[in-house]
Amino acid sequence: MTTGDTASANGSGPADPDQIKAEIEATRAQLAETVDELSARLDVPARARESAARAKDTAVETYRESPPVVIGAALVLSGLVLGLVVLRRKHATSRRKP
Repeated sequence: MTTGDTASANGSGPADPDQIKAEIEATRAQLAETVDELSARLDVPARARESAARAKDTAVETYRESPPVVIGAALVLSGLVLGLVVLRRKHATSRRKP
């Protein structure tokens, strides 16, 4: 603790106007930083964009490292989706026929 801090704790406050101004500026800077952090945490669209950008970067990096594996996985996933669509349509048409 500095002498000015001790004086503030005692209730009399710092006597030097320059020191008072410096403390006010330091408090403002700290408050501004806190407000910026809170607004960044509450900005859901920006956080979603950051998350999407990270996912995209990861996918691109994975593709660059092993393109055949990524292409194979995409084909398998497409086949599964197509198979599920066909099965659901068959199941839906078999229900309507009675």
